[in-house]
Amino acid sequence: MDQVDRFKQSFREEAREILVELESALLELNENRDDLELVGRVFRAMHTLKGSGAMFGFDRLAAFTHHLETAFDEVRNGRLLITSQLIDLALAALDQIKAMLEEDSGSVVADSSVCAEILARVRELTGATEKHKVEREQDEAPLAEAKGAVSEWRIRFAPGPELMQNGADPLLLLRELKQLGEMRITASMAAMPPLVELEPERCYVSWEMVLSTAGGQDAIRDVFIFVEDCCELTIEPVSSMMPCATTCTVEGTATPLEEQRAISGGRRTSDKADNASSLRVPAAKLDQYVDLVGELVTVQARVSEIAMRRDDVEITAVAEEIERLTSALRENSMTIRMTPIRGTFEKFRRLVHDLARDLGKDVELTIEGADTELDKTVIDRLSDPLMHLIRNSMDHGIEPADVRAACEKVATASIRLSARYAGGSVLIAVSDDGGGIDAEAVRRRAIEKGLVSADQQLTEKEIFGLILEPGFSTAKLVTDLSGRGVGMDVVRQSVEALRGTIDVASKPGQGTSVTLRLPLTLAIIDGLLVSVGDAYFVLPLTNTLECIELTREDIAKANGKHVVEMRGEILPYIRLRDYFNIHSERPEIEQIMVVETEEGRYGFVVDQVLGDHQTVIKNLGRLYRHVPFVSGATILGNGTVALILDPHRLVRDVLRAGTQVGRGSSVTGIGSRQPKDGWPAQAKISSAQEKMPALVNND
Repeated sequence: MDQVDRFKQSFREEAREILVELESALLELNENRDDLELVGRVFRAMHTLKGSGAMFGFDRLAAFTHHLETAFDEVRNGRLLITSQLIDLALAALDQIKAMLEEDSGSVVADSSVCAEILARVRELTGATEKHKVEREQDEAPLAEAKGAVSEWRIRFAPGPELMQNGADPLLLLRELKQLGEMRITASMAAMPPLVELEPERCYVSWEMVLSTAGGQDAIRDVFIFVEDCCELTIEPVSSMMPCATTCTVEGTATPLEEQRAISGGRRTSDKADNASSLRVPAAKLDQYVDLVGELVTVQARVSEIAMRRDDVEITAVAEEIERLTSALRENSMTIRMTPIRGTFEKFRRLVHDLARDLGKDVELTIEGADTELDKTVIDRLSDPLMHLIRNSMDHGIEPADVRAACEKVATASIRLSARYAGGSVLIAVSDDGGGIDAEAVRRRAIEKGLVSADQQLTEKEIFGLILEPGFSTAKLVTDLSGRGVGMDVVRQSVEALRGTIDVASKPGQGTSVTLRLPLTLAIIDGLLVSVGDAYFVLPLTNTLECIELTREDIAKANGKHVVEMRGEILPYIRLRDYFNIHSERPEIEQIMVVETEEGRYGFVVDQVLGDHQTVIKNLGRLYRHVPFVSGATILGNGTVALILDPHRLVRDVLRAGTQVGRGSSVTGIGSRQPKDGWPAQAKISSAQEKMPALVNND
């Protein structure tokens, strides 16, 4: 039973992929109803679901899908037109098929009444008008007379040793074959071994059939499409065969199939070399593999640390070899977990289609960069925030048809879902060509909710950032889609949980774009290890630009302000010593790590830069899980814990806490805020001092 369950689970996984492809093809077909290639994609997907479902014991699913397949066969043959009603029925059927896939686990049950209603409406579409039936009879009658539509085929089918072990049922295949027409069948037991040699999981029976059918050879071969590589199969027209070709299976007499095997050295003509190019692996095993690689990276760092202390040439050589192999293994493990974002993007076609129907809007979804790859863990947690963004665009962003017409916009609105690489990150954007965000309305609402004061000066970017605050909403009505003020807050929390950032841009009358910046992976990153006193920190290399020195002379020139001149530009910096309240003697020459953040370029002042570090990310404990400017922690080779900093959030936290940081102005050349009267450390780190000392000291 365990083996059967494994085959069923494999079918479920493949069926889910087929359903994604089927849903995408249906939605594309709704937009391009004359595209016969799309009709073929839909038909093949349904045929595959039906055949595979019957093979692996999903009889209810197979029977249900059979009726849908029949409808699209009518479409394929030009006897039924594609309509919105047919597309909606097919999409509703997909939801029921998904439920049928999970029925064995007990988590979901497909509603029989809904299934029956869908099938009744499908039958109504395919058989309501007698015109279709009459046209079909008129079309087929001349063909039968001219070409002899019904032909006889001789079929020889002998299951291979592995056919039943793979979960296939030969009897189900024969039943499906019989549906094509009248069939005479003869079973041969010639290959049956003595009882002591019989293998219970192997089929020793072979069959010879003569099938009279209006279908061609391709229709017959489609029945065996999933088992053709593990069986002996010949399909020949009866008229082309010599009389002696009739096989009488007699003990000790070789059949034509056996002679064919003897000629080919014991191999069937349908046998192929084992050239599988991919292998299904459960996600849990893959996660365990990556975790073990992470532990290996940590151990390798300890070996390198010991080699440096021992100053032994032989140990150093071994440590360098281990480091090389570990680095290669780490890169390989990260590559294995990378998957295209296409599947996540494609499923939103259905969401846009359904919402457009419910809202009475004409909207087209455009997808770009679907082949962009991310860590599977990131992709799995990305669906909810993207769904919220698309729902917001559909409900708030896209205007009703009359409003778009008054603004002289095209009737069909557009939502664009895109992904692209940006250094060590991926940028995912949801854009629409709707009415945009009313910045003044957002500001008024923020003042009403007490988020900002009435006299506070805000940039446009800061105003748009307010819509990400908890409970913020400008909707006047609460609907099924929005108005409760939880959508964008959920997006922000989900993105920050992925160590990402979110940016909102909008132009009145032209549309809105929300961009998510996400890391490629959540497991291992390339970092730069720095120290401040006895504390260690890691800065992601993707954000780090360069390192410059900070001398006492530079500090004196700044007159107490936390800025330094860098090649003619003013660079504001943050002292990690003051921010984390670390009490130790400051070195004569400090180092400034220049990082790129959402607020522009900033510097982080540290005591020493210790070099590159392959950083295995460890989650923080529950007490520190919600500290926003720390992404996690890592264990160094000497056993010390180093905090992984998030430069974007750290800078944002300093700016919010800084009572003397000017708003609305910018530092020349870098687009950051201009300090009015310097950056007194105590004014900006008071909240951080209360949060972080225990974390640093305990670690």
